[in-house]
Amino acid sequence: MKYASEFRDGALARGIAATIAAECRSGAQYTFMEFCGGHTHTIARYGLEELLPGNVRLVHGPGCPVCVLPVGRVDSAIELARDHDVILCSYGDMMRVPGSHRMSLIKARAEGADIRMVWSTLDALKIARQNPGRQVAFLAIGFETTTPPTAMALKMAKAEKLDNFSIFCNHVLTPAAMRAILDGESLALQGIIGPGHVSAVIGIEPYQEFADRGQAIVVAGFEPLDLLQAILMLVRQVNEGVPRVENAYVRALPAIGNAKAREVIAETMTLRGDFEWRGLGTLPNSALRIADDYEAFDAEKRFALPYRQVPDPKSCACAEVVRGLKRPEECVLFGKVCTPDNPIGSCMVSSEGGCAAHWLYGRHRKGGASQHREVA
Repeated sequence: MKYASEFRDGALARGIAATIAAECRSGAQYTFMEFCGGHTHTIARYGLEELLPGNVRLVHGPGCPVCVLPVGRVDSAIELARDHDVILCSYGDMMRVPGSHRMSLIKARAEGADIRMVWSTLDALKIARQNPGRQVAFLAIGFETTTPPTAMALKMAKAEKLDNFSIFCNHVLTPAAMRAILDGESLALQGIIGPGHVSAVIGIEPYQEFADRGQAIVVAGFEPLDLLQAILMLVRQVNEGVPRVENAYVRALPAIGNAKAREVIAETMTLRGDFEWRGLGTLPNSALRIADDYEAFDAEKRFALPYRQVPDPKSCACAEVVRGLKRPEECVLFGKVCTPDNPIGSCMVSSEGGCAAHWLYGRHRKGGASQHREVA
């Protein structure tokens, strides 16, 4: 590969779509979940659903880390900044996510809380070094993709004895979410498009348990041809009746993932007994906390942060959207009360949220016509 444009070639896309249509069996239904929010945005941006035959259905999954963070965790982050005189550092995706009473980090900042958007954990460490008289906390969220930078920040803070730095850890685990989806309401899924970035850390072996229970699994990259090729491979697995784990992202993903990244995570973090997810409920062994050897940098312990379960806003369908039970446009608030300028739920805020994708690329309009079709 020389250029990303090679994976956005319209003629090749239509050719793969034609092959998918030719290989789909008459009368069969193929339902696949794209787990990753990045995949959801590619599908919406390039109009991939419009290229597929009618008996291939894509279901949006819970792979948006901002979307699955429950309201109570947002409230805790706001409390940390407001009530403990902490400089709270956060990735930009979290700034506008509503907590209780429509409060968000960006609104709390407008009211005087010292909340700063950062691009990386290194930025948060730098702010701690520059403000030795203030406590600085980093709001860590995400699946396995963003966990290694948090783990390295813990190692660096400990090595430097940076005692004014801590982390509010909210990292969650992909296999646990997949398990909850497959154990929950029946979606009649035949296969899953696995997340490329997560798999670059954990590898493809953790998905074998899902193949063993009958799900076809193909890990895909993030360009339109990546996804169409993954769908074709899933169709072939279903037709063969032999579910397995396949890697369609070989240009970037070693099958074993990144062992060094997993080592630093294992050193600095450990499993939580349970963790609440938006839409999936409280799941055992589904998230990480800071390990005992690094507890001096655990914001939850340093500031004795309580956790309170808070229901989602009334009529908001984010919980159903992240489970694949509703499409964004089926929410009664979508495009009416809930818009990117006035988000009610996290799925409309996040750059990986299903509602944001459907709004941004016009998938909610009649006929699903997109104003941003870019497959040439």
